[in-house]
Amino acid sequence: MMIRHLIRNTRYINGLRYYSNGNKKQGDMSGSLGDQLKDEHWEIGWNDFTEMVCKGPGQGPEPHYDKIISGFKTFHYKTPVEFKLGGQLPDFKIAYETWGKLNENRDNAILLHTGLSASSHAKSHQENQKPGWWEEFIGPGLAIDTNRFYVICTNVIGGCFGSTGPSSVNPLTGKRWALDFPSLTIDDMVQCQFKLLDSLGIQKLYASVGSSMGGMQSLSASAQFPERVGRMITISSAGRSHPLSMAMRYTQRMVLMSDPCWMEGAYYDKTFPFTGMKHAREIGTITYRSGPEWNERFGRKKISDNPRFKKLVNFGSSLHSSKKQGKDLFLPEFEIEAYLDYQGKKFCSEYDPNSLLYLSKAMDLFDMGEGQESYEKGLHRIKCPTMVLGVDSDILFPSYQQREIANILKQGGTPTTYYELHSIYGHDTFLIDIQTIGSAIKGHLESLHTLRKP
Repeated sequence: MMIRHLIRNTRYINGLRYYSNGNKKQGDMSGSLGDQLKDEHWEIGWNDFTEMVCKGPGQGPEPHYDKIISGFKTFHYKTPVEFKLGGQLPDFKIAYETWGKLNENRDNAILLHTGLSASSHAKSHQENQKPGWWEEFIGPGLAIDTNRFYVICTNVIGGCFGSTGPSSVNPLTGKRWALDFPSLTIDDMVQCQFKLLDSLGIQKLYASVGSSMGGMQSLSASAQFPERVGRMITISSAGRSHPLSMAMRYTQRMVLMSDPCWMEGAYYDKTFPFTGMKHAREIGTITYRSGPEWNERFGRKKISDNPRFKKLVNFGSSLHSSKKQGKDLFLPEFEIEAYLDYQGKKFCSEYDPNSLLYLSKAMDLFDMGEGQESYEKGLHRIKCPTMVLGVDSDILFPSYQQREIANILKQGGTPTTYYELHSIYGHDTFLIDIQTIGSAIKGHLESLHTLRKP
């Protein structure tokens, strides 16, 4: 079976894979590898192989991201809320999860802010036992010690994992919000989170912690509510987006919106804009990891040389043919291409395209200097002890941005610690490097303070 046969006989309907071989009608769905067992060879869909390339033995670490539809609590704010850029929601819901115990003084709470891709499910618990996206960082004795702290993680406003977003139903019309959802900023996300804190009776956070887009929220929370944040951690983030990151996110949005199935955001209950969403995520994935890691992990390895591919697929000699012509010349040939293909498809099954548009735009709009005398004055609103972490291989949020934040905060008199980490994993280091990132977080949260038992 040639690679082109695998690809051409794989069909996608609303992000689901339908595979057919020569003995099946087009559109028949294969349930497992066992269903595809024929003679003494396995015929597998392209999606199965790319998953093996990404998750098989010897492959690199990957974040725990899943589509979360249950296991969270819901806060319903029933009063209209105005957004920064002028839009309004008649009400909103925030999905959130908690770990640890809130003490009698209600002063041991940590608000954990998420990146663009993440849900509120940062850690497994009784209601959802799947690993969370920061599974190894949260728990008894871990970086964020649940024996000491009460940890709250929300799905941001505009998201698609239980909080009000473009895929939610507008109660005034009975239809999904889609592009009628109001323009969204990082500050709006934080304002809604603090309404949740009000409902929980938490007047002051012990700490605000976030990475990537979550790091922007941490900065915003500490500046908007300086009297309500005890200390702050921002990891692999920025006080304002730089042109390269803005350009990459803009390109993702344009690729997604160019899919005819996107239908100006009105694709709900219709054909999912799979191609646009997939390619948008592939572009995003390139910005999340680093060249050094991929050189070590994939190099120039070809799909046809992968032993798992040879064992599982009955392929023909034309796979190695130097006489490929036309469209066949441009089909995936290298393992790095298979990796990107898998990441793009996986995201389609987990995320709402309109949420990607709104949240990525909010990141581009974020600027701590907006409405202030200067960028520096905007950051000087932060008064609490702060730790800033950067990663030397991060191309999405280059470490010079974190150094800049730290230097400005120090100049303004804010107690600030800065660490720049060496890692081959790029932006995703904050999800992967448990020992280094975890130790820094634990040190900042537990230093210079005698904690009371909750």
